[in-house]
Amino acid sequence: MKNPVQKNTFFNPSKICLGTMTFGEQNSLSDAFSQLDYAFDNGINFIDTAEMYPIPVSSKTQGSSEEYIGKWIKSRKNRENVILASKVTGPSPRLIHIRKGATKFNKKDIYDAIDGSLKRLCTDYIDLYQVHWPERNTNNFGKLGYNFFEEKHSTTILETLEVLGNLAEEGKVRHIGISNETSWGLSQYLKLAESHDLPKLVTIQNPYSLLNRSYETGLSEFSHHENIGLLAYSPLGFGVLTGKYLNSKMPKNSRRELFDGYDRYSNNQGELETLKYIKLAKESGLDSTQMALAFVLGQPFVTSTIIGATTSEQLRSNIDSLNIKLSQDVIQEIEVIHKKYPNPCP
Repeated sequence: MKNPVQKNTFFNPSKICLGTMTFGEQNSLSDAFSQLDYAFDNGINFIDTAEMYPIPVSSKTQGSSEEYIGKWIKSRKNRENVILASKVTGPSPRLIHIRKGATKFNKKDIYDAIDGSLKRLCTDYIDLYQVHWPERNTNNFGKLGYNFFEEKHSTTILETLEVLGNLAEEGKVRHIGISNETSWGLSQYLKLAESHDLPKLVTIQNPYSLLNRSYETGLSEFSHHENIGLLAYSPLGFGVLTGKYLNSKMPKNSRRELFDGYDRYSNNQGELETLKYIKLAKESGLDSTQMALAFVLGQPFVTSTIIGATTSEQLRSNIDSLNIKLSQDVIQEIEVIHKKYPNPCP
């Protein structure tokens, strides 16, 4: 068996993970190679992608992010030194171009998904394979409130976990994770893995930033007791915490200037809190972007922080946040701001 998985093997990626959802849209192949080379040369061994990338989704570009990474790995001949993560797409009316809409988390659809990803990535195994979002209807991507509705056709979590276990036994996957999941969903994966002798999750990829610390309620306790590390995405709140969008600014070629639908972190309360954090950073002699990233990196439940960049300057600055350790005074001031304006952008 190639690359056999153990049910609870140690997972140790770099503290910063290079996110690649801009590869194939905002970033060209040469841009991608440049980013990957720089990150790898500076100790970043963890790369995150997904079969649906790049964002925004399009039938013309779908899969390009994985293809760019695969070409880089093939060119650099460094597969054994890279921790590669990808995700299987879940059901969505916006994504019927992916596998002709066959995006349930059953055996056939998941096998079709991973075979496509492996081909694009030029590899025969993926280090971390993740369910991109739940198949069932639930709160994610900023949705709030509770609405109960009957689920009639969803694949059960047990069936999905069994398929992931099969992939692990076949050597196509080394570790498994979930993304955009709730406390209840995570608890089911853990319970079913134990009761059915299936692989245990090693990570959960959910949003976490100064503007959205909802992970700390409920999910962080699972991280602590079950050793399920958070892969924190959107640590800069779609770039809002850099301050570049303040006062209705719209920088040329920024994501919000180019594409619709990226206003999750741009409400009035979020902007007010961002102003407070930027003021704190300035008074503390810190770069506001690096302060925001250093805060996420410093959380004990965070296994890795996913950064995305469209320019080499952004990438260098983001990676340099690894060298920033926030003082206790700065952390206390962050808590003061947070308590006054808790989680303005869920």
